[in-house]
Amino acid sequence: MFRLMNEFNRAMLGSLAKPWRLWLALLLAANMVVPLFFIGTIEGIAVLVAFVVSAILQMMIFRSKGYVRLLGAGHAPWVVLLAWLIPRIPEAPAATVFGIWIVAVVVVDGISLTIDAIEVARYIGGDRTPTYRFGVTGRV
Repeated sequence: MFRLMNEFNRAMLGSLAKPWRLWLALLLAANMVVPLFFIGTIEGIAVLVAFVVSAILQMMIFRSKGYVRLLGAGHAPWVVLLAWLIPRIPEAPAATVFGIWIVAVVVVDGISLTIDAIEVARYIGGDRTPTYRFGVTGRV
């Protein structure tokens, strides 16, 4: 599992241009790091669980297909997360770090899901060439 995660990270960082790496850092901060500060809340747990499930799905896709546009499908748990989280926004105090984080997760994950939908559609449309395959040294 560690080897798979290591190769996935190498493929991701090797394939992404600098602006996309910054976007990735923002996604990781909102979905993996900040939830740890709110782990005592149901929202913190839900975001962290959705992140972990998404990461597992992406690892499975990567192991099977390589670093392809279909990886966006791994974020499917975020659809459920956002459907649950959006109605909770009015309950979160807007002027607090918690409230700002909830809105940030909804915005950042919503943008990511839009990008993912485009990428998966391109994959379905035939753009299936991997930029990196698990178990193959270097780029394909």
